[in-house]
Amino acid sequence: MTQTSRILSYMKECPDHSITSMEAFKKFGATRLADVVFRLKNKGYNIVTIPEESFNRYGEATRYARYRLDMKSVRQVEGK
Repeated sequence: MTQTSRILSYMKECPDHSITSMEAFKKFGATRLADVVFRLKNKGYNIVTIPEESFNRYGEATRYARYRLDMKSVRQVEGK
């Protein structure tokens, strides 16, 4: 199973169908989630980028992306 297929499966199965770079690193060792998302988009999956903000370990504001999979596009791409 490839890293891309693992991440796609995770996004399909998790309740909100989304993942962040930190989650991808912790769960799959994926350090380039944006590249995985790019490849999935090229296959026809609709993945929306949602900007989020939180605080780092020093209490400073930081921004990151959450990628959410549109399940409608999964049915279209996979014919389910």
